[in-house]
Amino acid sequence: MASTTTAISRAPEEQRSRLSILWAFARPQAPKLAFALVLGLGVAAAELATPLVTRWVLDSIGAAGSLFGGPIILLAGLIVAGTALSWCQWVILGTLAENVVYDARRTMVHRFLLARLIPLQARPTGELVTRVTSDSVLLREAASSSVVGLVNGTITLVGTLVMMVVLNPLLGAVTIGAIVVIALVFAILMPAIGQAQERAQESLGILGGALESTLRAIKTVKVAAAERSQADALVAHASESRLQGLRAVRREALVWSIAFSGIQTATLLIVCGGAYLVTTGQMTMSTLVAFLLYTVGLLGPTMELSNDLTTLQAGVAAAGRMREVQALAVESDSAESTPTAQDDVAAPVLAFDGVTAGYHLGAPAVLRDVSLEIPRRGHTAIVGPSGAGKTTLFSLILKFMEPESGRMSMSGTAYSELSTAAVRARLGYVEQDTPLLPGSLYDNLVFANPAASEGDIAEVLQRVRLTDFVDGLEHGLDTDVAGTTISGGQRQRIALARAVLAHPEVLLLDEATAQIDGLSESAVHQVIREQARTGAVLTIAHRLSTVIDADTIVVMDQGRVVDLGRHQDLLARCVLYRRLVDSLRLDPPRHPDEISAASGKAPQQ
Repeated sequence: MASTTTAISRAPEEQRSRLSILWAFARPQAPKLAFALVLGLGVAAAELATPLVTRWVLDSIGAAGSLFGGPIILLAGLIVAGTALSWCQWVILGTLAENVVYDARRTMVHRFLLARLIPLQARPTGELVTRVTSDSVLLREAASSSVVGLVNGTITLVGTLVMMVVLNPLLGAVTIGAIVVIALVFAILMPAIGQAQERAQESLGILGGALESTLRAIKTVKVAAAERSQADALVAHASESRLQGLRAVRREALVWSIAFSGIQTATLLIVCGGAYLVTTGQMTMSTLVAFLLYTVGLLGPTMELSNDLTTLQAGVAAAGRMREVQALAVESDSAESTPTAQDDVAAPVLAFDGVTAGYHLGAPAVLRDVSLEIPRRGHTAIVGPSGAGKTTLFSLILKFMEPESGRMSMSGTAYSELSTAAVRARLGYVEQDTPLLPGSLYDNLVFANPAASEGDIAEVLQRVRLTDFVDGLEHGLDTDVAGTTISGGQRQRIALARAVLAHPEVLLLDEATAQIDGLSESAVHQVIREQARTGAVLTIAHRLSTVIDADTIVVMDQGRVVDLGRHQDLLARCVLYRRLVDSLRLDPPRHPDEISAASGKAPQQ
């Protein structure tokens, strides 16, 4: 009972919070909203004046010797003016609505890209996409035309009721009673409509996330012959969204039906009552016609108010989901930030001193008391079983997360004194999945260094053995990567070329040889060796063949550094390293003399 009471007490606050988000998107368009409102008032005035002028026309026809040309001209003028004002209002509201959608999408896109990585990756990609696409469309009408429609509709409705009371208080009271009943139904059903629409949007977001994940793993789905089961799971999400949408539709239909029936009932009573009053001489026929015109005119504002309230509820539901996007924590500084301290050339390029880190506050630590130095030049490899903390170490270096305790430094300067942009400007990074970005192959290569020259690009492509691949493309570097078949190995080498072209001080490679053949792997090894002569290379490897010749191999287990050294030294003293080597049945490259001795031939000089 207490929890129910708490939920009810929170509902108004929740609603106000969502309305504030709606207003946040509408506020920049406030001048246009105000102008649209003024135009709407002009439309409402023309509508309210039309029945009175019609009565004037009818009275002029019945009066002996009366000229009714003036009233007809005035009536035609009202119709033309109302039409022109209505057209202008729709154009302004349409422009305003598109501006609202653009602002909402721009805000969310910036939030996604500036958000801290860990909270962002906790949400399905497809769900985030629906926030930018479908939710923003729901917000469009709610923050633009529905607001003006509610104000103008209310004014038109109140004005119409006032004019009806002026014409005939008794029939006006009957009409007001019907409107009160309709308003009560609105008040009762609108919250339920909003809840159903919110659940429908949530289901749609879940469907988007599941569909995105399934399409990304479509090869696995097909090989496992799981197309039907996956389709059934996705259709189940679509069915849930449909079910919630149907609930909202039923409630909306009930509101519309009651509104329409209420106006129809009021019209019937007015016709019968008005006919009686005309028969008894208590009302003129022209007044009855004017009153009936007002009654017919009520149908428009009433149905528009019903539609605007429904739209507003949908927008409020979308605003609640957008608030979750705005709640994403962003990184602490902007891309224009610069370092505030000078390098210590004698210090290691990266250093960890007793660093402990976890992914969430209060969660178990993933790294525990790690102390490690990365020299300014040379190749340092990090190995260890899954869950050892290798990726977390990279996340700390890249400032995707912050340490809970301990000290990190870059060239002698504490990480806490360096901006995120300043740190990342000195790093190159090749992901294990090696995604390609939208655009051409050239765009992907110069993504981290737009100023790269054609000569630099050609040289790097030669080093990673992609020259033949590029030459074989119809449009060369201008080829759109989205419409080209690119293998996993080619993607990894493109990503490596992109990182090398940025001329980083520290090159971070997360299993850079996972998807390439032996010849390509030797090219990658050669790039690593060349890069290590002028800067630092830090490699995470599950294939130990990529790090056997590293200057230093760091062995990690359960979030700790358990040993470090060269390959042969670790084989001699580190049990875990030997197990890793044995589990992969790794035969380290042998010296040419050993190969010759094994084959019985003299080595070639």
